[in-house]
Amino acid sequence: QVQLVESGGGLVQAGGSLRLSCAASGRTASDYAMGWFRQAPGKEREFVAVISWNGGSRTYADSVKGRFTISRTNTKNTVFLQMNSLKPEDTAVYYCAANYDTRYTPGHYSYWGQGTQVTVSS
Repeated sequence: QVQLVESGGGLVQAGGSLRLSCAASGRTASDYAMGWFRQAPGKEREFVAVISWNGGSRTYADSVKGRFTISRTNTKNTVFLQMNSLKPEDTAVYYCAANYDTRYTPGHYSYWGQGTQVTVSS
């Protein structure tokens, strides 16, 4: 079992920045690839970014490429999502998730956090 807890969401003006954190606990948490997803009201949950278990591979959705950066600590138990140049369309609940492989669809992920709200005002 892996437990995930997100933090760092909030309200920010367009053009601003936020850094989300996801703390993973569990015996093998550091062995998992970690992904960030988001879900806006009335929309499906969508892929944002994923990082491999050792940090060697990172993939981003086209909508956030160049603005968001995913990283993880040396212990690999905390994953960050640095979000710069935020836009109103980035407003959503952001979730971190864990899976053995780097995947891009929510259905492949076994473990999820509770989510953290990000609101970007125009």
